[in-house]
Amino acid sequence: MKFFLLKSIKYYQKFISPMLGPRCRHIPTCSQYTYEAVQVHGFIKGIILGILRILRCNPLFKPRYDPVPQKKPKISLF
Repeated sequence: MKFFLLKSIKYYQKFISPMLGPRCRHIPTCSQYTYEAVQVHGFIKGIILGILRILRCNPLFKPRYDPVPQKKPKISLF
């Protein structure tokens, strides 16, 4: 599923997004953000982060640099 989602995002970026023109208010774009979120955090959490980002991409929020949060290292006592 992760592979299919990443390929779908790349298809959107290559063929659909250029026809729509620049619309995203943030850097990186919402599609690139979602792509990176899925790569870093996996399928489920990546989709959730992507949806939350798309919800922030509107006139109520100021445009800004908004990178994908990095994974927090897991602390092991053993």
